[in-house]
Amino acid sequence: MSLSGIFPIDRWNFTTQSTLHVLSEADHADLLAHHSDQHYQKGDVIFREGTVPSGIFLIKRGKVKKYKVDNIAKEQIFYVANQGELFGYHAVLSDERYPDSAAAIEDSLISFIPKEDFISILHRSPAFTWRLLKALSHEFTVLTNSISVIAQRTASERLAIALIVLREKYKVEGADEKNIVLNITRLDLANMAGIAQENVIRLLKEFKAEGIVETDGRKIWVKDLQRLIKKSNYK
Repeated sequence: MSLSGIFPIDRWNFTTQSTLHVLSEADHADLLAHHSDQHYQKGDVIFREGTVPSGIFLIKRGKVKKYKVDNIAKEQIFYVANQGELFGYHAVLSDERYPDSAAAIEDSLISFIPKEDFISILHRSPAFTWRLLKALSHEFTVLTNSISVIAQRTASERLAIALIVLREKYKVEGADEKNIVLNITRLDLANMAGIAQENVIRLLKEFKAEGIVETDGRKIWVKDLQRLIKKSNYK
């Protein structure tokens, strides 16, 4: 089932997948001229907050969580990047250290693009620069909504919104939407929803008893999207 008309997914989700599409073939080739591919296993850290960036990243396969860590080592996941998305470019654009950390949440293949190549294409392609600015502007809106969720929503509402966003991330083009599998640890789900892990476990049991989701180990299936949206109380 599509979320169009029943849930404003754009308020809670942003993507950079379309950013590269505006590049000419020559600029796209130059952007990737000196890239290097690396495999990351689930849980591998790609970069840490406070380190100096030397380039940006493109996900060829897999998913990556972006997160902050507080003074008691608790994570707050504020975004999950998907196949085809760029990440790590904020620090390059601002010429500062990474403001957050990134790690693979499943086995992933990721391209590293040197900073110099990225900056060169920004200077050459106004369309690419404009698309990145649009992505950054929308990202700010989404992060503002996310802060509002954590401050004002109940644990049940937070979890429902997190599951709806993740369902979009785990969609496979052309596949039956009834079989979308959310393959995520309960800890990552808790850190994304901003609630305790034990509350996630309890609430998932309640959602399962109500026929909203089905679970098998760490895997989750949304069985009744309409009722999950009702749980989110997004209006």
